[in-house]
Amino acid sequence: MIHSIGVKTIDGVANLGRFAIFATRAHVVSLKSCFSPKSYSLIWAQMNIIGVHSVPVVMVTGAFVGMILALQAYGQLASMGLEEHLGVLINIAVVKELGPVLAAVMLAGRVGGALTAELGTMNVTEQIAAVESMGTDPVRYLVTPRLVACLLLTPVLIVFADLLGIAGGYFVSVIQFGINSRAYIDFSAQGVELWDLGTGIVKGFFFGGAIAMISCYKGFTCKEGAQGVGQACTEAFVGSFMTILGLNYVFAVVAKAIYSTFWPVQSLL
Repeated sequence: MIHSIGVKTIDGVANLGRFAIFATRAHVVSLKSCFSPKSYSLIWAQMNIIGVHSVPVVMVTGAFVGMILALQAYGQLASMGLEEHLGVLINIAVVKELGPVLAAVMLAGRVGGALTAELGTMNVTEQIAAVESMGTDPVRYLVTPRLVACLLLTPVLIVFADLLGIAGGYFVSVIQFGINSRAYIDFSAQGVELWDLGTGIVKGFFFGGAIAMISCYKGFTCKEGAQGVGQACTEAFVGSFMTILGLNYVFAVVAKAIYSTFWPVQSLL
């Protein structure tokens, strides 16, 4: 038993080291490729697949998040006569936490799984080896466009999720429950700061990078056969999901510390 635990621990550390080397190489190559016009067409194609095709899913997710928050929170606030403050609760929760996290999770499921399956199939059928045999760096040709697209478009998709979440909360609060529209908007504007919106959007860069790196790495290192590709897709989604939650916690702690340092009075309110 102790031997098996030791073997698994060593394998896990070695796998983590290989992932770190892969991620470092991918980021260095991606930074160089951003200044190469030859890579723009590849990046643009991945931006269309990753970003444009994901907009409907992310928007629907954001809308239902805002609507569910309004339904769940209305009863508690109405019992205290604070139903007009419902917009503050909904909008802060959406733009700071739920919007970015759920949008990233949807991307991990839709985009991350697709990236892993595509690259995993290429790896199993030796297409990646063929690309390398032609003198082309497979990381630059296959990983860079996907990484750059995820880094650039995940924050944009989070904005879409935030907008639809706010609209969904407004619809349920004002149209369904009859809360005064002017009061709802005024309290929301007073309670939600630019810092809250910016914090959620900045998270998107880290979430997008994590999704792209984990998915591409699992695709490049998947085992042979259909079972290996399927296992890699599952591992990529689970790994991306856990990483998103971990990054969200770390980012919340760091953001709170920065806010408390520069705006100590507001942080106590």
